[in-house]
Amino acid sequence: MSNEPQWHLANIWENVAEAIPDAPAVSMGDRQLTWREYEKRASQLAQVFVDNGLSADSKVSIYSYNSIEYLEAQFAAFKARMCPININYRYLETELAHVITNSDSEALVYQASFAPRVAAIRDQLPQVKLFLEIDDGSGEHLEGAKSYEEELSKASPMPIIERSNDDIYMLYTGGTTGLPKGVMYDHKTFSSALISKALGLRGIEPPKSQDDIGPIAKAMAEQGASPRSLPACPLMHGTGMWVGVVIPHAMGGNVTLFDNRKFDAEALLDLIVEEKVQEIVIVGDVFAKPMVKALDEAKASGKPYDMSALKMVNSSGVMWSAETKKQLLEHMDVMIFDSMGSTEGSMGTAIATRDSIGTDQTGKFQLSPTTKVFNEDEQEVKPGSGEVGLICNGGMVPIGYYKDEAKSAETFKVINGVRYSIPGDYASVEEDGSITLLGRGSTCINSGGEKIFPEEVEEAMKLHDSVYDCLVVGVPDDRFGQSVTAVYSLAEGQNPSPEDLKGHIRGQLADYKAPRNYVQANAVPRADNGKADYKGAKQIAMESLGL
Repeated sequence: MSNEPQWHLANIWENVAEAIPDAPAVSMGDRQLTWREYEKRASQLAQVFVDNGLSADSKVSIYSYNSIEYLEAQFAAFKARMCPININYRYLETELAHVITNSDSEALVYQASFAPRVAAIRDQLPQVKLFLEIDDGSGEHLEGAKSYEEELSKASPMPIIERSNDDIYMLYTGGTTGLPKGVMYDHKTFSSALISKALGLRGIEPPKSQDDIGPIAKAMAEQGASPRSLPACPLMHGTGMWVGVVIPHAMGGNVTLFDNRKFDAEALLDLIVEEKVQEIVIVGDVFAKPMVKALDEAKASGKPYDMSALKMVNSSGVMWSAETKKQLLEHMDVMIFDSMGSTEGSMGTAIATRDSIGTDQTGKFQLSPTTKVFNEDEQEVKPGSGEVGLICNGGMVPIGYYKDEAKSAETFKVINGVRYSIPGDYASVEEDGSITLLGRGSTCINSGGEKIFPEEVEEAMKLHDSVYDCLVVGVPDDRFGQSVTAVYSLAEGQNPSPEDLKGHIRGQLADYKAPRNYVQANAVPRADNGKADYKGAKQIAMESLGL
């Protein structure tokens, strides 16, 4: 073992469990696990994995809605130096089989309700040694699968073992630009960067190693300051897991879960009040707008929600409009952390409070110290120049994509001796050093030789009082190559004409950016994590326009 500081998520959580064993760690409904219970059950499950032929570096796929078992399975994999694999619970057979086989998973932990889907691809999974089924009351069962609870109860806790900073942690992307890809981090890079930054933002001295985590958690518990977190978005995505679980757990916090497969703003708000939740994790406007609506209606009825316990609202991965933040802050005196990033790494943050929201702008972020914006010549974009460049994230940089060297070389590059993650997001740099996020190059529209970033047009559209949600895509055009097209949904009782919307856009953006086509939809297509489904939006546009 080297003398460098040690960082491993299993060690970090074991340190917390040793420091505050009787404090709450995970809760869902009537179930509550203390840190002692959480650590013991994870140790028993780790032994189950070992007893079924898995070893260090084995991959364990987890196919579950938000649940306590999801977190136990992840912790157990870390304990045995294995790598948990997140599976999107909306995947059908093709994507499901791809993630399990591409990741080389040797175990599949899944909720029984998914048994029919697993059965349909079972013959494609010869490498899977263990099918571990979580009884979720659905009545479904996969022949030959082992019971999660029975196997766990029979196993003795696996002894704590020595682990390495270089052990792999991997998260599969959502697959919005092709089949899902596994983004690999080593435990040290991932946990030290994520946790140190999060604690620093909360005014806590960043730890020098994992050994500092236990004392930090104990001190916070003694002060009554252990966070109570609620990830409202799925644990299978980085936003829910990283911000809603990894960070609060590193402070000895309790993670409250609820079964919210279809986002229910009223259920979320009720739980915040009931559990006195201090931090929630959402996904931008997709979650915030229904919350504002529910808060408005409750206030109008004379029965407002008591949001006094809530201190922080986190979001990551999508645009979150300044107007919606302002509306949310009218109901709750919180700090809003709007993070810009992706599975490939965090790049910047926008912080909003009641005092600052008047100056907040959609898509404007303060860059992390390790993040730069470079032009095509790999020269740093000068503040205030108006030049557009690629956002390059340093610091928390992945090792690469699992079994995809070509894509890894394209995304992770060394510039001026520094290694960066370059997912493809474009931005301009303002005079004050902040950046204005324009969008991803893969969705950029080329119309008549002009480059138009959809996100910029979408946010302008959503500033119209009648527009509830919007995605902008390019459709084929004989004259211009591509024609800018808005696919939008309306707020209740609203019915603006396309001319009204076009006039609104032209009052904010250059004329060539204004959509030529306006396609109204009942709902704008988005993934379960709130991210834009541009493929679905383009299909709606093409069908509506007869293309």
